[in-house]
Amino acid sequence: MADRLTVVRRALLDAPADRLVECLAETVTKEYAVTDLELLLVDYRLATLVPLLDGSPVSRPGDPAWRSFDHQSHIVAGHVCYVPVTARGERIGVLRYSPGPDAETTREDLAEIATMLGHELQAAAAGTDRYAMAARTRRLTLAAEMQWELLPGRSRSRPSFSLAGQLEPSYAVHGDSFDWAEQDERLYLTVLNGHGDGMDAALLTALATYALRNARRAGLALADQAALADQAVFAQHRGERHLETLLLELDLRTGRMQAVDAGSPRMMVLRAGEVLDQPLEAQFPLGMFETSEYTPQSFVLRPGDRLFVVSDGVFDAGRPNGRYGESALHRFVRRTSSLAPLQAVRSLLGELQAYVGGELDDDAVAVCLDWTGPPE
Repeated sequence: MADRLTVVRRALLDAPADRLVECLAETVTKEYAVTDLELLLVDYRLATLVPLLDGSPVSRPGDPAWRSFDHQSHIVAGHVCYVPVTARGERIGVLRYSPGPDAETTREDLAEIATMLGHELQAAAAGTDRYAMAARTRRLTLAAEMQWELLPGRSRSRPSFSLAGQLEPSYAVHGDSFDWAEQDERLYLTVLNGHGDGMDAALLTALATYALRNARRAGLALADQAALADQAVFAQHRGERHLETLLLELDLRTGRMQAVDAGSPRMMVLRAGEVLDQPLEAQFPLGMFETSEYTPQSFVLRPGDRLFVVSDGVFDAGRPNGRYGESALHRFVRRTSSLAPLQAVRSLLGELQAYVGGELDDDAVAVCLDWTGPPE
């Protein structure tokens, strides 16, 4: 006779792509006697947990659902339990349920079931729009739709690093973006500071992102990746359009970072409570000239270092009597040491919105990387 976890796993594998949660609810109700199972999906702004099936969105930070999401832990509030739904560090949302009589065993198994659900939601996303639609609190612009489809995710983790990125204005972003990939104990990270408005900016960023991926997947060195993308953008726009880009390659075994600063976004290192600007030699933005040559530079991260990269939409965010600026940015980064990377980028962009008193006028991207040390 199959054990209960196997039964749940089989139900998820056999479920239609757009009915994963309904099939899960039916199965765990039968196997564990739980009731009121619901999936709360985090929205694009990282500000609301949106129920997939029924109920009201949760936006209050102190709510048990948000505590479960932020701390990635099982939370019990009265007769209701909350467990994070995460896959390889990508935080998708929270599973809410009311346990049956065997609450302790249910709690242990539901943590594993939530992880199963996270992986199945990622696999199902290629075959249905349901979860992408449900995670929206309003309609995305077409440019924003393109930008979100470009992203590799918003968070990633493994024993040697934790990584997160976020875009604002989330529902109307058009040019700024980021990309990452890991291969052979190396982490590749790109932050793009796009130029222009609307679809023009989105198309330019998409071209550069795909050119960089094409070069990376061909096994080219970091400087050659920049050169190939530079040529691709120039071939399309003949120097009339370009974009500032920072390319990074981290050796996860040593902490040595290679960087190509193509007119880059700003980079800082938080080390032992001190914020250090990481100066690099600025080189030409991608697409400015036909045959630009790029030279990688290197520096070393220490275990426990936090790397922050932001576009100019962060430190140049303004209001009538001033701009956010570097001093405020340094103070904020210093305060993030106790926050996970996704919480840190969400808090930074939330602080910017509070500073300007609403939506940001310019795109802003923030990426946070923690290097915890070489893998064992």
